[in-house]
Amino acid sequence: MSNEEPVRMHLTDPRAMRALAHATRLRLLGELRSRGPQSVGMLSEVLDEAVGSVSYHLSKLAEHGFVQEAPEHARSRRERWWRASHTLTAWEPLEALGDPERKAASDLLRRAILDRYQKALQSYLDAEATFEPEWVRGTANSDRGYHLTAEELGELRAELEALAARWQQRSNADRADARLVTLIYHAFRRPE
Repeated sequence: MSNEEPVRMHLTDPRAMRALAHATRLRLLGELRSRGPQSVGMLSEVLDEAVGSVSYHLSKLAEHGFVQEAPEHARSRRERWWRASHTLTAWEPLEALGDPERKAASDLLRRAILDRYQKALQSYLDAEATFEPEWVRGTANSDRGYHLTAEELGELRAELEALAARWQQRSNADRADARLVTLIYHAFRRPE
């Protein structure tokens, strides 16, 4: 699902948010999105999880529409393949403010994703010394503080989303020199 037009799943159901807010499920969905359809056995090896555990978590993801079976890839009836149903999962925290159950589920999912981001960055830092200099030169780590209005923060969000979409269109896993790159960004008002 590299440079295709993104297919967005808009989450509103707190049960789906809670189902996705699990480290193994986030990893499974990420693997299927970044590497395409895979069998349960392949996913088990990549995640270093038991086949039964992977099957269970895939069924929970499927129950909420995050993944679907991909039987056209199976070489036998016993082999089960899966694919991501969407390229992006999104939800609006603003929509959850008036609903305590939805707010709690949204917060749980955002914290699980933040933990996943932290682990991805730690994994990169652990491996950085093994990469060619041109890959290290291109990495970016920064944070900045701005004094903006609420409207300007919305503009910044829109520009960041447009930038990410532009690079998604350019993404092409079929190029021999292309490698998977992760972009993580956050923009939020700081508590006073």
